[in-house]
Amino acid sequence: MYLLEGKKILITGILNKLSISYGIARIMYKHKANLIFTYQRKKNKKKIEKLVKKMTKNPIIKCDVSKDTDIKYLFLKISKIWNKFDGFVHSIAFAPDNILKEDFIQNTSRLAFQISHDISSYSLLGMVKECINILHNKASIIVLTYLGARNVIQNYNIMGLAKASLEANIRYIACNIGNKNIRINGISPAPIKTIASSKIKNINHLIKLYKKNSPLSEKITTNHIGNVATFLASNLSLGITGEIINLDSGFNIKIINNIY
Repeated sequence: MYLLEGKKILITGILNKLSISYGIARIMYKHKANLIFTYQRKKNKKKIEKLVKKMTKNPIIKCDVSKDTDIKYLFLKISKIWNKFDGFVHSIAFAPDNILKEDFIQNTSRLAFQISHDISSYSLLGMVKECINILHNKASIIVLTYLGARNVIQNYNIMGLAKASLEANIRYIACNIGNKNIRINGISPAPIKTIASSKIKNINHLIKLYKKNSPLSEKITTNHIGNVATFLASNLSLGITGEIINLDSGFNIKIINNIY
């Protein structure tokens, strides 16, 4: 059974084969989703096109989510290709490299705070605002978050605050779009080695900590995340909104207030 046959879904955040959103795209494609992808910088366009060429015949569209004009242009282009569509995957986060290590207080500037929240959290609201009128009834928005929004993760620092904002954003958006029969949910996976996560100091130690303390021995991969994202995008998840699904082999249920 193909869960996404006939559904049109936008996927953001692919940089390379290790990207979580690339893993999601592969699973969604297997379930017959019609996909459109974005790129942020011109230098990455050809690389992303090469990665996704077997998964779509649609053009990939430039979108720097720090620019309202780019977000407007993205959905204007989509409306001309699809008219309406069935949801999107928000896999976007950013914080300046030098603040994802050591002293949270001393390393966090006002500018770094603003940038991290703008790209990692406001971008979701900005995208919903621009596409709400071209989303189908029963559309689904899937957002990538992380346990650092709720627990202190060493060196995660400002991203923890930005992800907390993102999760609150999910809940407020859910209450505002529910009357349109559109749902939004987050996935909080175990740490996976990607370009983004490699910027976190001692990420390998954190991955080992998950492996050692998780109730299940299952090693979470982008395939697992793709499966959950596909479920959330499908009609099997009708009735679920405003939730954060923990996909970490049960690690989050341990009584760990500060993870070092």
